Amino acid sequence: MLSREKAAHDLTLTTDDSRLTTGIGLAVLAVLLFSTSSVFIRLAAPISPYEITFWRMVVAAGTAGLGLALFGHKAKLPRERRYILYGLVAALHFLLFVTAVTYTSIAHALAITYLAPVFIAVASWRFLGERLTSRQVAGGVIALAGIAILVGFEPRLSRRMLLGDALALLSAACYAAYSLAGRLERVRQGLLPYATTVYGLAAVWLIPAFVAGFVQGAGAGAYNSKTVLALLGAGILPLGLGHTLYNASLRRIPATYANLIASQEVTGGVLLGVALLSEVPSANSIAGAAVAIAGIVLVLLDA
Repeated sequence: MLSREKAAHDLTLTTDDSRLTTGIGLAVLAVLLFSTSSVFIRLAAPISPYEITFWRMVVAAGTAGLGLALFGHKAKLPRERRYILYGLVAALHFLLFVTAVTYTSIAHALAITYLAPVFIAVASWRFLGERLTSRQVAGGVIALAGIAILVGFEPRLSRRMLLGDALALLSAACYAAYSLAGRLERVRQGLLPYATTVYGLAAVWLIPAFVAGFVQGAGAGAYNSKTVLALLGAGILPLGLGHTLYNASLRRIPATYANLIASQEVTGGVLLGVALLSEVPSANSIAGAAVAIAGIVLVLLDA
């Protein structure tokens, strides 16, 4: 009898270890895909940020929709009105981030956008009644100090870069709201129906911005094989696949593990920017981003 119980216990441990290993692997792969986002955005120039964001959402919705058609087992798309708001928040987050990358450096845009966990901790405390620990408070202060170093001592600082940094900060706030929405819907709705609906509605919200960007920008002349491939890459890899894998990892490992791994998009994005775009961050940017990430890790450890 004891041997059977021990065998069952060992099988449970093996299953848990397998889920943990699989979840961590999915999160790491998701981060590798996330990290390509900034590079694809730069390669899509001179297409306007409005057009880039619109097409990213269209392609991401198509990618998630294809996955739903193949693996969704006839799951239906959600029709609740709150999804209209989710789509708006997603549209704002991605639009602000894409625009930020066109104005400031990749290191600045990513490090500032990843203040989202700090905003999530505060919002969860304020609106969801969750406890805000002393370590989270300290982490938030350290993260803000890192951003102050990142921006305040930047030798190449200009009004254009400051505008990009401000847009990244707004993107972080929208990302926090977008993440909280996903957290609330995780137990109500399947991953693929949720993603397909939110991305699709975000694209609808972005139609006016797309039209304005197309008319005022370079127009059809900006679309060539290079920019079209960049748009497809920006929609499929970091969004359609990356976000899906990240959410899949959340179903296998604690959110803290997944979030800690996801924060390394800053590192991956900066390294890809150096390798593919020759965009070498200043020593100040590296120091500020490192301090900010350290603070974010402290916040996430108690998430």
